[in-house]
Amino acid sequence: MSNSAILLVGGFGTRLAPLTELTPKPMLSVAGIPFTEHQIVKAREAGITEIVLATSYLAEVFEPYFGDGERFGIKISYAVEEKALGTGGAILNASKSLTGDGPVFIFNGDVLSSHDLRSQLALHQKSGADVTLHLTEVIDARAFGVVEMDGNRILTFNEKMENPPTKIINAGCYIFNRQVFERIPDGQVVSVERETFPELLADGALLSGYLDSSYWLDIGTPSALLNATSDLISGRAHSIAFEELLEGGAYQRLSGSLISTSAKIGEGAQIHSGSLISHGATVGAGATIAGSVIGANTRIGENCQLVNTFVAANSEIPAGFLASGQFFGFSGKK
Repeated sequence: MSNSAILLVGGFGTRLAPLTELTPKPMLSVAGIPFTEHQIVKAREAGITEIVLATSYLAEVFEPYFGDGERFGIKISYAVEEKALGTGGAILNASKSLTGDGPVFIFNGDVLSSHDLRSQLALHQKSGADVTLHLTEVIDARAFGVVEMDGNRILTFNEKMENPPTKIINAGCYIFNRQVFERIPDGQVVSVERETFPELLADGALLSGYLDSSYWLDIGTPSALLNATSDLISGRAHSIAFEELLEGGAYQRLSGSLISTSAKIGEGAQIHSGSLISHGATVGAGATIAGSVIGANTRIGENCQLVNTFVAANSEIPAGFLASGQFFGFSGKK
């Protein structure tokens, strides 16, 4: 059994700017809660009892929200990188905070996935692998690490190339036997994708692939972040943390949108599918909100039309304002 996990949440999230100027990518809201919460609860439900958050960029915002993990039913600790060490360096740094024994789950902090962690672990144990990667198939694999396989055995691993040999990609969830940590140089910048995985293969280590076709999404762009919220609201994607949010009564689903029970919606306002109206927000009469995320305590003026737009918490949008694909209230700008 694997009771331990590392969650990589130290990235800068440059593709999501300006959303990430004041908030790290893993703490951006997806369907009403920080994205990291979806992953922590998923880990807990798979039987994981301890998780180390590998932090770097804006590291100070995680612990005030998650604490020691007691309210989430899982032990949470934090490993802070003083300088970015790459995925491998972050994993090694965080591994020093783990307790217990047995294989360790490692999650990328920007992947929303419905795949079965217990099934991935079962394959890892059955195959006797050193590392087992969650894999999925995409139409265009150029932006991802790709693998070639023989059955479940991974033969090659190539990170981001113009002419990938397959469409089977690294989906960002790994299981490491603890001996693999010893292969990562301490205190150095190391990429598991560009260095560790290819080196393990070259040395004859067994890397298994758990190929799965369930829901998977890289939330690294604004459009993907909107899609993640929309897919969770519609039920296309699944998250136990989202189910718990609905059960708590603070939000409700209405016509494909997610609206806080403390939000105020003016007469004649239309909230279309895929939209999130956060707690304390006010939407003025006659306004139209479509596929947009409206932050907490924000005021949207009468007759505004916002499409595929992000509005930060505590912002104010004047009456009659029209916007599509825009960002308001991030980095102090409105």
